[in-house]
Amino acid sequence: MMAGFGHTTRKHPRSRRRTGSRSGPDRATLGIIGVICAVAGFFVLGIILGPLAIVCGWLAMGRRWNGARPLPAVIALVLGAIDTILAIVWMAGTAGPGSGMF
Repeated sequence: MMAGFGHTTRKHPRSRRRTGSRSGPDRATLGIIGVICAVAGFFVLGIILGPLAIVCGWLAMGRRWNGARPLPAVIALVLGAIDTILAIVWMAGTAGPGSGMF
C-alpha cells in the first residue's frame, strides 16, 4: 500500500513537542554530576563549580521548587550554594588591603 500526498499510513499525527520532560535516569545523572561538582568545588575552582552544582541540582529537581525532590538534587543544590558562598568570602578576604606583598 502506497501513501500518497495527504494520505499517510499513520492513524495519529506526530506530536509537535518532541522534547519530553526529563525522565528518571537523566535527572539522576544531573543530580550525581551536581554532587560531584559541589564536592570538588570545596577543593578547587569553587567559584565555578559551585554555581554549576546549583544549576545541575535545580535541573535534576525538574526546574521546580515544589513537589518530589530527589536527594542528590537537594544535596547538589545545598552544597553548591555553600561552596559558592565560601568561594566569594575567600575571594573577598584575599582582596583585602592587608593581603598584598607590601
